Amino acid sequence: MTATDTDHSGPRHVAIIMDGNGRWAQRRGRPRLFGHHAGAKRVREVVEACPDLGVKYVTIFAFSTENWKRTQVEVAGLMSLFRRYISKEARALCDEGVRVRFIGDRVRLDGKLVLLMDELEKMTAHNDRVHLTIALNYGSRDEVARATKRLAQDVAAGRLDPDNVDEETLPKYLDTCVLPDPDLVIRTSGEARISNFLLWQSAYAEYEFIETLWPDFTAGELARLVKDYGKRERRFGAVKV
Repeated sequence: MTATDTDHSGPRHVAIIMDGNGRWAQRRGRPRLFGHHAGAKRVREVVEACPDLGVKYVTIFAFSTENWKRTQVEVAGLMSLFRRYISKEARALCDEGVRVRFIGDRVRLDGKLVLLMDELEKMTAHNDRVHLTIALNYGSRDEVARATKRLAQDVAAGRLDPDNVDEETLPKYLDTCVLPDPDLVIRTSGEARISNFLLWQSAYAEYEFIETLWPDFTAGELARLVKDYGKRERRFGAVKV
């Protein structure tokens, strides 16, 4: 059954830790970058499936602040892949009504890549069918540190009264300030950890840790996870009477 905007039993925002690209390639005797290219192709299938599943927002973890520790060859290859992906997919994303945003610290990224990111955000700014957020050079602790710094600057400048700071204040300074919190977080590849991803935002998210390696992840598996989410009882700390 196709979900509609009035059907709130499923997750409105799905966040995905796309893990397992390197292992997928190595099991086939190929270099790790081969797996990353295969994984990039899965993004389109997942995004295209979202409207029929009632998913309005999807956030994907593309490159973490910790991924700089990988070999220079792999990092350079990933940066090239990101540039190629944006250039190749920009028109299709726009035509399919996808609004693209990037979160993370852009300071360390290549200038050409940042320019492509900016252009894609502007090109898709009017779209509203699906909101795709790509976490690139992103780490949740880094995000909170940057947000706290901006908050402290506003306090120091007199723009914010410290007595008015509460748990609703900090989210306004996060990279995700215009997005709803994720309802469902999926991690592929069998690893059961959250790897510094959306720590603040996922305080009440449901988690699914699945064995599937990201390049093997399909729209059908996403549909199953979305359906399973609808069976969960969400109490947010309360007790059902």
